[in-house]
Amino acid sequence: MRLFSIAEENKVKELTDLSVAMTYLEPTQTGLEKSIMDATAIVRSYLKDKGVHDYLQQAKGIENKIVIDGFILTETDSVKANVSLYRPETKNGDPRIWVSKLNHFAQSNDIVSLIIYKGKAYTFNLTQIDLSNVLSLKNSPLYDLIRNFSKDESLISNELLQKLIELVKLGPVETLVDADTGVGRTLEHLLGISMNSSKKPDYKGIELKSYRDSHRNRMNLFAQVPDWSLSKFKSSAEILSQFGYTRNSIFRLYCTVSAITKNSQGLSLRIDDIKDLLIETSDSASVGDFAVWRIEQLKKRLLEKHKEVLHTKKPIDSQLGPLLSQGIITLDHLIKRKGTGVVEKGPIFKIQPTSLQLLIPDPKYYDLIGLARRE
Repeated sequence: MRLFSIAEENKVKELTDLSVAMTYLEPTQTGLEKSIMDATAIVRSYLKDKGVHDYLQQAKGIENKIVIDGFILTETDSVKANVSLYRPETKNGDPRIWVSKLNHFAQSNDIVSLIIYKGKAYTFNLTQIDLSNVLSLKNSPLYDLIRNFSKDESLISNELLQKLIELVKLGPVETLVDADTGVGRTLEHLLGISMNSSKKPDYKGIELKSYRDSHRNRMNLFAQVPDWSLSKFKSSAEILSQFGYTRNSIFRLYCTVSAITKNSQGLSLRIDDIKDLLIETSDSASVGDFAVWRIEQLKKRLLEKHKEVLHTKKPIDSQLGPLLSQGIITLDHLIKRKGTGVVEKGPIFKIQPTSLQLLIPDPKYYDLIGLARRE
């Protein structure tokens, strides 16, 4: 998929802030003429996560085609347009997708958003649509879809907010333990959450993170080593030996790696759309691809660790693949040799603060004391 324009990126930020999870299609001129598009790994993963289709379970041939009820949405209207999912007998059965009537609503290389909501498929032309007009007029099927998405995501958070307001009414509460963890453990106790070491969110999918005023948030997304079983190199030490350099008497590899540019070590990232993998590669012909991550594993890691980014709604994990391919999310190596061993602080996946809204909805801040007084 091509890079987002500034206008498209701003629209994605607005939709992410409303907790709208979507994937993207980019029709080519040939695709529009032949009514066919590749179902990329990003699209396939989204459809599987939404529980509507798994291409791995689909047999080849037009007779095994799956059709999802759907609509194309414009700024003011909704047009019936089903989505076909199939694997042809030819070309290794590479997954295909098509939205009926799409050639009437999109031009080649437009970015088309695909949303699955309650088992139905909704598409709209992200490139051409005036989203600010849709959100301001509030009288279109697309606005209704966005509102319903946001409303569904708010049900549990509103429930938790009400519980927190009730706790504020109790007044000051003595901490259970005199330690840095005391605030969080006391809050969990008052909410009836048992203490455990699970990485899963605390309250019905919402991660609770209590902190003192001196706490500073980091902009790291998460750290995740490659899947060594899939990688050419089998350890961070091998990566360091191949690409490291000496600085201030320390042999190290501190660098940022992106999907849209090569760094000074000749390293870059790419996504394998067929196998749904993130691959780190070198421009050295003798090395080539050397580190591999499963995109699904990175999504799980994102959802586990989002509490370390901001205290807010959960990330839109379907955005992870597109943002990696756009170079908006990058990878940092932080490897050095210390004595006879190798220390690895990453690899850390990072995002610029100005782009965080493409992945995570803006946080909302509540004056709990003020809300409690008004009740």
